[in-house]
Amino acid sequence: MNTQDLLDQIAFIKEIDKVKYIQRKTKLFNSDRCENDAEHSWHLALMAIVLAEHSNTPIDVLKVVKMVLIHDIVEIDAGDVFIYDTVKSHDNTDEERLAANRIFGLLPKNQAEELIAIWEEFEAGETNEAKFARSMDRLEPLLQNTSNNGGTWKEFGVTYDKVYEKKSVIKNGSASLWNYAEGLINESVEKGILKK
Repeated sequence: MNTQDLLDQIAFIKEIDKVKYIQRKTKLFNSDRCENDAEHSWHLALMAIVLAEHSNTPIDVLKVVKMVLIHDIVEIDAGDVFIYDTVKSHDNTDEERLAANRIFGLLPKNQAEELIAIWEEFEAGETNEAKFARSMDRLEPLLQNTSNNGGTWKEFGVTYDKVYEKKSVIKNGSASLWNYAEGLINESVEKGILKK
């Protein structure tokens, strides 16, 4: 056993505990409490396992699970930017890149390189696994907002066009999940919980 590798791995494990303190804007299903990044990532991992059969293409489910579990770790340093933020771009990749290098860099070199590569793959959104992982990342808040009568859409004045634009990424990973999501978006307009 390499003692230094173990110490580095423990340091990483302690550091990522901070993900539990990063509050998101979206609230838990049927709740007034905002979820944190750890809860979000855990939920996406289970969604990926349960919904994998709906992927447009065959995928490596373990790789998708790794992606969704680590995709927001960079927010320890870079912070969480609300997807509908009108001031700061949700694609704060320079800050996130520095965060990825620092946080994953706590690990032994081989593990650090693997997780950085998986994080980069998710961010690029080009592989089948990344497309499906990103579908999960966009579907979960949609389900939350519909369960909360508009939730953050109402709270922050988010309109149909913005929701449709951001959520349409779902179709890249799963046409069937996109059909379901599109139905929820349209129902939300009909119910008056999402403004056109």
